[in-house]
Amino acid sequence: MAHKLEVRGVGYAYHTMEGETPALSDISFTADTGEFIAIVGPSGCGKSTLLSLLCGLVRPESGSILIDQKPLDEAGNLIGYMLQKDHLFEWRTILSNVSLGLEIQKRLTPENQKELKEMLKTYGLEEFQDMRPSQLSGGMRQRAALIRTLALKPDILLLDEPFSALDYQTRLAVCDDISTIIRKTKKTAVLVTHDLSEAISVADQIVVLSPRPARVKAIIPVSFSRRAVPGDSPDKNDSPDKNTSNEHSPACISPMERRNTPEFSQYFNLIWKELKHDGA
Repeated sequence: MAHKLEVRGVGYAYHTMEGETPALSDISFTADTGEFIAIVGPSGCGKSTLLSLLCGLVRPESGSILIDQKPLDEAGNLIGYMLQKDHLFEWRTILSNVSLGLEIQKRLTPENQKELKEMLKTYGLEEFQDMRPSQLSGGMRQRAALIRTLALKPDILLLDEPFSALDYQTRLAVCDDISTIIRKTKKTAVLVTHDLSEAISVADQIVVLSPRPARVKAIIPVSFSRRAVPGDSPDKNDSPDKNTSNEHSPACISPMERRNTPEFSQYFNLIWKELKHDGA
């Protein structure tokens, strides 16, 4: 089966009057439809630069990026980008804010407006649609930012530390919330984060980058023993390296539930060792 996203040997450098600063070198990984990828690495290694390449803001100097086996610039409007801050406009209501992308693209049809209101209802913001951003909590604002992104119906979501501006307790709740929304919509997602616990709690794969110029040090598949459900008997053959295909598969385990499993600390230690080899 063809991959949804393929990054093949991508390299990029910044050029100034003082010279060239390599940022990325020979970056390769893939993501399938509905898969959640997390990218971690030392500060300044080029994680956000990689997202800029994935969304087409800049072009790689070497290698290629494919979506559905097509070059990025031929793939159409398939990518949504969620930034660190929600960037909601205070002079617009929440409904007007989540409509902004469709409005800019001249796609704010009655049908799309109806879908937006349904999304606000589904994700718990219906009663706040006529309020201003300052009247909402940080978590609710991030949810609104996600709805604004999903309204454009992207196939791939790029998430640039979308929870970093939140306090720790809110961050945990919103990470759990938004991850669940992305899973339910079956979007392919690429998350950049400095938080190893956050990466492990949401990802199907974790791409570990080296210091700049970033190279792929490791790609770590993440899976968890299926959670116990009423009437189930534990399966002794379940292991961190074994996926199940039913409704209680690892992808159905919430981020908060993942944090309470034995596998969680194993993955944390594994990724930490990869980073520590470079003195991170």
